[in-house]
Amino acid sequence: MILLAIGSNLHSKYGDRFQNIDAAILFLESYGIKVNKKSSYYENPSHPNKSDPMFINVVIQVETSLPPEDLASVLIFIEEKLERRRDKKNEPRTCDIDIIDYKNQIINFNYENLNFVVPHERLSSRNFVLLPVKEILPDWIHPKTKETIDTLIKKLSDDDRKSILKVEKN
Repeated sequence: MILLAIGSNLHSKYGDRFQNIDAAILFLESYGIKVNKKSSYYENPSHPNKSDPMFINVVIQVETSLPPEDLASVLIFIEEKLERRRDKKNEPRTCDIDIIDYKNQIINFNYENLNFVVPHERLSSRNFVLLPVKEILPDWIHPKTKETIDTLIKKLSDDDRKSILKVEKN
């Protein structure tokens, strides 16, 4: 089981934030990556700069025979195709795709000067990942900490739990 988180808070040539996420999923499928489950869309404030545009996020469960490094190369290619820029950390972006879980393994590798840590190192504090994961995999357990998804969600601050909303596609 592989989990990917996809987020967008800027328009691209493909459209708005929702359309960017949908385009990313179509691109994944065009590479033979099978999408088994997709969460609802969630909207939340940007982090750490709350004055940046709001994010739309989803989590998808996928199947692929690609090893983590090859999957990362596909994800980066899709982000770039969707006009992702990597000028400053945490800046607004058209598309961000993170590997949240790769077959319950703990993995660390570098690809194109980017460090990939799986499960994602800030996963436990990200409401925009935890709530969508809970929706599609209510029994999911963090591969590293062995905490249940419910335990991780309970550890979120009240502000984090209240600042995210399930939204409908425009």
